[in-house]
Amino acid sequence: MPRGPIYLDTYKPQFSGHETFPLRYGWLKKAHDAVAERKGSSDSKVVFTSDSAIAYFGVGKNMVSSMRHWATACGVIDDGEAANTLVVTTLGERIFGANGLDPYMEHPASLWLMHWNLAGRPEKTTWFWTFNNFQGSVFERERLVKSLEKLAKDRSWPRVSPTTVRRDVECFLRTYVARQQSGKASPEDTMESPLAELGLIKAVGKRDGFRFVRGPKSTLGHGVFLYALIDFWGKFTSAQTLSFEAIAHEAGAPGRVFLLDENDIADRLLYLEELTGGRFRSSETAGLKQVQRSAPLDLETALEFAALDYTRCKKSEAA
Repeated sequence: MPRGPIYLDTYKPQFSGHETFPLRYGWLKKAHDAVAERKGSSDSKVVFTSDSAIAYFGVGKNMVSSMRHWATACGVIDDGEAANTLVVTTLGERIFGANGLDPYMEHPASLWLMHWNLAGRPEKTTWFWTFNNFQGSVFERERLVKSLEKLAKDRSWPRVSPTTVRRDVECFLRTYVARQQSGKASPEDTMESPLAELGLIKAVGKRDGFRFVRGPKSTLGHGVFLYALIDFWGKFTSAQTLSFEAIAHEAGAPGRVFLLDENDIADRLLYLEELTGGRFRSSETAGLKQVQRSAPLDLETALEFAALDYTRCKKSEAA
């Protein structure tokens, strides 16, 4: 039986908002700075909608709208409490702020965090469902489109047109797969989205063939893995323990979103006790593998561990 938040009766699908543009280099920093500059303004949303937005960001109107969409979807900015306001999130400030961990997204940890926010949370339907519910390791573009169309029909979602789904799938693939190089294409055109650097999806064979790259991820640090584990755990259960099975296979779990195999997950869980000072640790009783916690499942705790991936990198560079 299909599982996960997408199959709840209260779920609201999203197949648009990006204006067909995938996330591009520099957009999240620009969106962060634009909102941060208007902190406290009663109409901060106008930075993306006013006539001056095109000149401010140096891109077309549709791209400005797309920039705001991606910054929101990646958890960098969010709606404020007051109407017509936007605010920088805690995650956004921690990464892109003046004293941020990685203002220009030069560290792979930032890419993995952005991927987690897109594919580990159900708001973006194609992203979440493809990584968490779509079956198979090799697929063609048309099969993914038809599968999402069937999903929309089976769930009786209103106002989901085939054209909208097809455009969303196109944007999804361009987010994770670099365009094939040609004599006329510039490097920027062949690597449109920074998330293509993660290598999670590869083009295979003919033009519309793709495969998920499952297995160990050398650039995924233990800190970001734990960040994702805490985020998932907090949504999945309030219990003090979480099974290995859930971490590896539940929709929205790190194993699914990061395309990890069971051996890699097991190896990562062995580091938890040392990494967290005992606040999280793996155990096995009567053949049941699980993780136990004594720490809260909140954002500050998650960010504390994610930051370790950045600080360790800086220490190794200094050495």
